[in-house]
Amino acid sequence: MTGFHEVRFPPNISYGSSGGPERRTDVVTLRSGSEERNAIWANSRRRYNALYNVKKWADIEDVLAFWEERRGRLYGFRWKDWFDYRSAAHGAAIAASDQLIGVGDGVKNQFQLLKTYGSVFSPWARDIRKPVAGTVRVSIGGVEQMSGWSVDTTTGIVTFSSPPATSAILRAGFEFDVPVRFDADRIEISHSGFELGDIPALPVIEIRV
Repeated sequence: MTGFHEVRFPPNISYGSSGGPERRTDVVTLRSGSEERNAIWANSRRRYNALYNVKKWADIEDVLAFWEERRGRLYGFRWKDWFDYRSAAHGAAIAASDQLIGVGDGVKNQFQLLKTYGSVFSPWARDIRKPVAGTVRVSIGGVEQMSGWSVDTTTGIVTFSSPPATSAILRAGFEFDVPVRFDADRIEISHSGFELGDIPALPVIEIRV
């Protein structure tokens, strides 16, 4: 990856945007009519259209400046996915018990923030690399830890000052951003009236960091 800027696309502009996760699966239909299905990607990848009804010139100027500073597709940045940006369920407050991030072994003192989707058949644990500063809460064995740990908001790694005890259950709550880049080297802007304009589409795609 060329580089990443630790800055978030203006959330007031992205609010109402469209997008979501995708996966890549190879499906082969046999002569019998049965199927063989193989996952090409181990993890899902998210795509968005960054804009929703952007009309004000002030907003268009902000988007243009942000895109130029990222050099189009060159540099990654943070994106708030309004559909999925919290460890807790919709409507629930973030708690230190929201998501399992590991089990202590008495030696390891660093753990990646995770968010798990599903619970019964084949749960998927998603690495959270870009937590939002000031939102992370951590618990050990069901007890929230007010000190003795730190989190790197550029990697999502929680570091404990002392390794958690063997079999200790480690959980965390947080808000997070998605690491993305623009997926267009060109922006088309139309002038529709006084102080009004339009950018019909600006694709954004998740990147690995």
